[in-house]
Amino acid sequence: MGFELLGYGYAVLVTSGGVIGYIKAGSIASLFAGLLFGVSAWIGAYRLSQNSEKFWVLLGASGTLGAVMGVRFLNSWKFMPAGLIAGASVLMFLKICVDLLFRSHPSRNKSP
Repeated sequence: MGFELLGYGYAVLVTSGGVIGYIKAGSIASLFAGLLFGVSAWIGAYRLSQNSEKFWVLLGASGTLGAVMGVRFLNSWKFMPAGLIAGASVLMFLKICVDLLFRSHPSRNKSP
C-alpha cells in the first residue's frame, strides 16, 4: 500500500503544478499538461494498487514528464517548476525501476 501512496502523491503534485501554472501565468498549456499527466499518474497509481504488474502507465507518465521537464530545467536552470517536477518524475521512475529489478518472480522461487 505504501508505494501506491507515493504514486497518488506524485499525481497530486503534477496536477496541482499545472493548475498553479494556469492561475499564476494564465498558461493553458500548463493546465492541459498538468491535468493530462496528473490523471495519467493517478490512473497508473490506481492500477498499481490493484495489481503490482500494472505499472506501465505510471512508468510512462513519470518517464515522459521527467524527460520533458528535465530538458526544460537544463535550458533554464530554474528549480520552479521544471526542476521540481523533473526531480519528482525521475525519482518516481527510478523507484518503479528499482522495484522491478528486485522483485521476486514466482519462477525464481521454485525449488529444482
